[in-house]
Amino acid sequence: MDVDMIFKIAAIGIIVAVLNQLLIRSGREEQAMLTTLAGLVVVLSMIITQISGLFDTIKSLFGL
Repeated sequence: MDVDMIFKIAAIGIIVAVLNQLLIRSGREEQAMLTTLAGLVVVLSMIITQISGLFDTIKSLFGL
């Protein structure tokens, strides 16, 4: 896992947190929740590719 991936996830988290606070303060709680869910989906899709690579490496390591 690259350090670049960690920085990308942190940047997405910061952006989502700022947007969430702005939307909550303007009275748009539903849109704030949707923004948070969208950020979560983006980060999970990034992590799933890394986990898939990890499983492939483990399979090749043990010869499965």
